[in-house]
Amino acid sequence: MYPEAIVTPMKAELTTAGFLELINPEDVDKAVNEEGTVLMVVNSVCGCAAGACRPGVKKSLENTKKPSKLTTVFAGFDVDAVNQARKHFAPYPPSSPAIALFKNGELVHFIERHNIEGHNANAISEHLKAVYDEFC
Repeated sequence: MYPEAIVTPMKAELTTAGFLELINPEDVDKAVNEEGTVLMVVNSVCGCAAGACRPGVKKSLENTKKPSKLTTVFAGFDVDAVNQARKHFAPYPPSSPAIALFKNGELVHFIERHNIEGHNANAISEHLKAVYDEFC
């Protein structure tokens, strides 16, 4: 597990933007099964999370349509919550960072790490805006 002192500011990048931190399996199940659209970001300490994922996700919220609920779990720290979230991501393999969109409890879109690495925040943002326009 990563030290809390390292993880806390990385979590804050999303929680201060309105994301609800999910820290246990029950939180994850409750969020996934809510009515409407739920964005779930698997946050991470890696460089692509810092340079593309978190900034891209935040920028994507500058869209007319957006998810009704914003949530996040942190890989390598909130282990039980992340493991539970990954059960909802099937058939996708474990990936962090990652971005999932659920609609009425169903996974409708998933962005794996390999779709984040090598892309910039604007590309992630534009991708998510198109997803929101389709599903939100």
